[in-house]
Amino acid sequence: MSYSTAESLRTVTLDDVRGAWKMLSGVARTTALEGSRHLSRRVGAPVHLKCENLQRTGSFKLRGAYVRIAGLLPEERAAGVVAASAGNHAQGVALASSLLGVRSTVFMPKGAPLPKISATREYGAEVRLQGQVVDETLAAAMEYAHETGAVFIHPFDHPDIIAGQGTVGLEILEQCPEVRTIVVGVGGGGLAAGIAVAVKELRPDVRIVGVQAAGAAAYPPSLAAGRPVSVRNPVTMADGIKVGRPGDVPFGIVGELVDEVCTVTEDELSAALLLCLERAKLVVEPAGASPVAALLSRPGAFEGPVVAVLSGGNVDPVLMERVLRHGMAAQGRYLAVRLRLTDRPGALASLLGALSVADANVLDVSHVRTDPRLGLTEAEVELHLETKGPEHCAEVNRALREAGYTVMD
Repeated sequence: MSYSTAESLRTVTLDDVRGAWKMLSGVARTTALEGSRHLSRRVGAPVHLKCENLQRTGSFKLRGAYVRIAGLLPEERAAGVVAASAGNHAQGVALASSLLGVRSTVFMPKGAPLPKISATREYGAEVRLQGQVVDETLAAAMEYAHETGAVFIHPFDHPDIIAGQGTVGLEILEQCPEVRTIVVGVGGGGLAAGIAVAVKELRPDVRIVGVQAAGAAAYPPSLAAGRPVSVRNPVTMADGIKVGRPGDVPFGIVGELVDEVCTVTEDELSAALLLCLERAKLVVEPAGASPVAALLSRPGAFEGPVVAVLSGGNVDPVLMERVLRHGMAAQGRYLAVRLRLTDRPGALASLLGALSVADANVLDVSHVRTDPRLGLTEAEVELHLETKGPEHCAEVNRALREAGYTVMD
């Protein structure tokens, strides 16, 4: 579904991005560019992290939202603005509207994480929970705009939004003038398109690589078809880039200026988020970690210096826990084993003792005594263990077998 108008299909120029940069002075932070020795070793070239996760509202979305709303006519401002979002765009619109003195209404899915709902309200928006999925929420916001005259603020499909996001590219060139590759997550395409407009005009030699989650990758088939193509039922933990169809405006720019769009798996996203937390000490949401996932999955494919854009850090604590566990499992740092033992006093203590000798940390124990599958004197135990990696997993399994236990799974 596209919401572009004839006006919104105008091109975005470097002058637009420069104008947006001036407009955002004192509003958006010039976020840090941090070097990563660990990633540099993995990639074999200098790697820097552009920390938009530390931007106001926790993502780059404030940039585009502010530029879009600041450009409204007085009568449009008086009518207020409306947006639909599960999180980052909602907060960007809410804060931008408050700073500009514009009334904002934000529609969010009923299942949106509570911290994102609370933050959007605290930034000054009226929040309405409607729809189970973003498409339903988007339809409700569009209906509200039609009924009230409020201006709909699209998350990516408007040149003012793209110009605002493009200021990230100007900052990268200023902070790392020797950059050779910029890697950026892609959902609807607003951020990638804006960075491409800013960078390619000034440094056409810089390679720009977009990254999508494999389960929500609408750009590869769209680029192949030469037009935006919808992906049915996109599935990924990276809700910030979970978009079923490219925007018309960013699609044209991405197709012309972005050198490559690649995909990453859920395991690679989890491992990247974990690395950002452990090695860079940065809280990054899965969408924001997608460029790091691409670097980890294809370490020799990027000419350095490389800048990876960490687009956001608004991650629900419940999702963070799940993703971190998933990331540790993907790295072989979790081991789940199921085994049977004789049901007698001290049997479980003996098993835990064997695991202690093997230096495995027990996270969870499930002990089943009554089950038709078990013999009269048998018990079944399922253990979730924290290990030090794949080699340690093998050592733990070996230690259990040497101690006389039959590992079933």
